[in-house]
Amino acid sequence: MRKARSKKREITPDSKFNDKLVTQFVNNLMLNGKKTTSFNIFYGALEIVELRKKDIEGTNLEIWKKALENVTPHVEVKSRRVGGATFQVPMEIRADRKVSVCMKNLISYARNRKGKSMSEKLASEILDAYNEEGGAFKRKEDMHRMAEANKAFAHFRF
Repeated sequence: MRKARSKKREITPDSKFNDKLVTQFVNNLMLNGKKTTSFNIFYGALEIVELRKKDIEGTNLEIWKKALENVTPHVEVKSRRVGGATFQVPMEIRADRKVSVCMKNLISYARNRKGKSMSEKLASEILDAYNEEGGAFKRKEDMHRMAEANKAFAHFRF
């Protein structure tokens, strides 16, 4: 390597919950550098979750964390070219990548939902992920199914 690896920047915790995970989620949610808007969307979504939860125990932040946990993939497939053929090789995901993949999946499926505001769409996706349904959870299941189907190529790991 010619250059040294760049250092990871330290993420400051958010002001309301004092949680670094919330700030990371808001950074992924942010568009065009509008961090205040994405904080408002996130906090609004958590308020909607608070209103919509029926028989769910725990705070809205705990519900969100459980939803993230439910959509976090543990394995993924990566393309590996061996000889003339390309194989889908199942690999475990690094811990930091797991978190970013689950957040990005949750946000992208919330954006693609039909709904009035982004807060409502995000709240719906959070509740669906908490109940182990919805687009982000289905994506995780598909990733695991692909890895299971290609388990025979695990010896091509690099």
